Amino acid sequence: MGSLSEGVTQALIPVCALVGIGFALIQWFLVSKVRVSNDLSSNGYNDRLIEEAEAEEGVDSLEVTIKCAEIQHAISVGATSFLFTQYKYLSVFVGVFSAVIFLFLGSVKGFSTKSEPCTYNKGNLCKPALANALFTTIAFLLGAFTSTLSGFLGMKIATYANARTTLEARKGVGKAFIAAFRSGAVMGFLLAANGLLVLYVSINLFKLYYGDDWEGLYESITGYGLGGSSMALFGRVGGGIYTKAADVGADLVGKVERNIPEDDPRNPAVIADNVGDNVGDIAGMGSDLFGSYAESSCAALFVASISSFGIGHDYTAMSYPLIISSMGIVVCLVTTIFATDLFEIKSVSEIEPSLKRQLLISTVLMTAGIAMVSFFALPSEFTLFNFGTEMTVKHWHIFFCVAIGLWAGLVIGYTTEYYTSNAYSPVRDVADSCRTGAATNVIFGLALGYKSVIIPIFAIAVSIYVSFSLAAMYGIAVAALGMLSTIATGLAIDAYGPISDNAGGIAEMAGMSHKIRETTDALDCCRKHHSCNRQGFCNWIGCSCFSRFVWCVCQPSRHQDG
Repeated sequence: MGSLSEGVTQALIPVCALVGIGFALIQWFLVSKVRVSNDLSSNGYNDRLIEEAEAEEGVDSLEVTIKCAEIQHAISVGATSFLFTQYKYLSVFVGVFSAVIFLFLGSVKGFSTKSEPCTYNKGNLCKPALANALFTTIAFLLGAFTSTLSGFLGMKIATYANARTTLEARKGVGKAFIAAFRSGAVMGFLLAANGLLVLYVSINLFKLYYGDDWEGLYESITGYGLGGSSMALFGRVGGGIYTKAADVGADLVGKVERNIPEDDPRNPAVIADNVGDNVGDIAGMGSDLFGSYAESSCAALFVASISSFGIGHDYTAMSYPLIISSMGIVVCLVTTIFATDLFEIKSVSEIEPSLKRQLLISTVLMTAGIAMVSFFALPSEFTLFNFGTEMTVKHWHIFFCVAIGLWAGLVIGYTTEYYTSNAYSPVRDVADSCRTGAATNVIFGLALGYKSVIIPIFAIAVSIYVSFSLAAMYGIAVAALGMLSTIATGLAIDAYGPISDNAGGIAEMAGMSHKIRETTDALDCCRKHHSCNRQGFCNWIGCSCFSRFVWCVCQPSRHQDG
């Protein structure tokens, strides 16, 4: 048995979840310190972002600042309307699918209300099939609600922060970066902490009925992951389709038909484009990652329930997946402080390294955290159910399973960044292929897409093979959980992108100065400057963003490269 007692475990998990929620609220408070006026005289709504004009270089007038608030309000209204319409139809799906789950699970034993012999814990009686059907349905509803709440809160935070990021850009790229990253951290920590807390509370409430029937308890709790994944399907796909349709539509009517810059206020599709960033890349992504997080946790819990953990009623060892998630919240909290407080961004060239450093720092710290949790929470040796046989496993086996999933996630992240960042040759080669026409561009881009998945597939395959060899299906489950253990930092970085993207659109539509537009675009692109050769063409050393066109910074004039 591990060194952690059941009482300490019972306290540790909710405390870490509450710390995550508290940290998210602190980050939100810091972002909200961009001054807000409650003057209702002009447009009739509260929470308008009106900062009084300050006597410093590059600060726009009060009129432009009011315009930022109006644009943010329009984006927020559009995103909220989309999500409410989506959730209206989702509520019908949830109701019907809940009934299907209840009927199918209940009919397994003919809606029996009698206790049945346990499948894995021989000689003991488990709760009736009707009870399992009911509690699985409740868990499904809780998962669906938490997933929906995660997406909606993420969207509200993003729309709350995008104009604030624009306004902070008047003070420099460092201030704007901190505003966008802190806003992303609010979403990341709320999702991770809420998911953990609701799962923990659900298990303890279900335990009041199930008692010592841990097999039935954790089988029914798997409905929580199913609920999260069901909402992710609609949120990610529905929001993603809307996002791409709005984005391509705005580009076609603006760049192709009217030859005006992206995010130009003359293009009525720009608001729809910015709404899409929030409902697809924020709300949809939040629901999607929550679904993966909930599924991994529930899978690990169920597999553990039919091992010596469940049979021996070792609560701390059973809660190992939840303790891993708790440790992840603490590690991500420390990692976020590195980005917002310890390392100040002073130039555009520091943005991308800072984001990459977040992934590395969180992975290194989480590896140490996993080692600590594995040593204190797990017995030195235990048995796992392995397709009809029992497999003897040591606690360091589980550590390697979680760690390999964690580092595989880092490899996948860095590989993705290499193939999609303009700082490296793959994207430059795709851009260069445009010189010979659309056909070669499409072919080259498709080939690069195929090439880019080779390393991630091998990383996942190696993780599965090693984890299964060490700890059977439980090893695979905790490896997936390890990959998602730093979800708060990953989500903060993911949400940072759409928030910065919206900030650039707001700066463009509000008619803010070129200096501010370039600052907000730099946040989104994380790009460096080109240099020019003697013929006036750009050498691919990096790039500078201006309204999402790639421009050379050449003197005495600019030459468009792509």
